[in-house]
Amino acid sequence: MATLREIRHRISGIKSTQKITKAMKMVAAAKLRRAQESIIAARPYAKEMDLLLRHLVAKLDPTLHPLLQIREGHRVAVVVVAGERGLCGAFNGNIMKAANEYIKKECAIQLKEPGALQIMTAGRKAQDSFGKRYDLLAKFPGIFNNLHFGYAREIVQELTRGYLQGKFDKVVVVYNEFKSVIQQQVKIEQLLPIPPEDLQGKKDLRTLSQVDYIYEPSCMEIVNNLIPKHLNFQMWRVLLESAAAEQGARMTAMNNATENATELLDQLTLSYNKARQAGITTELTEIVSGAETLKKAG
Repeated sequence: MATLREIRHRISGIKSTQKITKAMKMVAAAKLRRAQESIIAARPYAKEMDLLLRHLVAKLDPTLHPLLQIREGHRVAVVVVAGERGLCGAFNGNIMKAANEYIKKECAIQLKEPGALQIMTAGRKAQDSFGKRYDLLAKFPGIFNNLHFGYAREIVQELTRGYLQGKFDKVVVVYNEFKSVIQQQVKIEQLLPIPPEDLQGKKDLRTLSQVDYIYEPSCMEIVNNLIPKHLNFQMWRVLLESAAAEQGARMTAMNNATENATELLDQLTLSYNKARQAGITTELTEIVSGAETLKKAG
């Protein structure tokens, strides 16, 4: 059984840890509020831009633009978007697991051919995980410490340059989509070439196709200008989703840690009181026994 000193030491350590988890929860809550506002504001714009692009491309031959044309090659670039640090539950672990499973199942051919699989990372945790096993195409550590649109533009420029140069024939992004404070969903989306099923659409596109617009300048000129903006903003949305999901996961993890610390403190306090009471009882018993012995001796 632990001594009173050991129990007091554990209680003191847990109280210190609890203060840290409470502070981290408050910081994550403040960051989450800002990140949540940003992603909620970005989603409608991203959706409408996607609908407009699909409506335009439906009128054109996709082979006219290199970023729309599906290639016969099998070289793939995988962009893994994770967090900057830990203490956020299974947030980073889920991303690494999903990315590794995708690479293992969908990129088996590429793994056997040198240079056929390219990995790009955003976030320090993704770099730490994949940088040990692969020669990274590019890495962007620390971007979530001060996230801004320029990072999305840099990532897209690197991907577009490699795609147009023929270094890879498909670009896939793996990231966490923000659902709520307690829920994040891992998403695997194809960024390049822009998927034909997304462009030709389903319900939303059929609704748009019922209206015939007159575009000035031509549809091709608008598409040429819209595709870079579309790619930049879709990557920006991915970064915002991941940032909000990370803060939500961290807030939940720190809240659970604080509650667990409270439960553990209650248990240790009870153990401490029992041990202290047992010690007092033992001392009283010894005193009474000593007094009885003195009486008998006298």
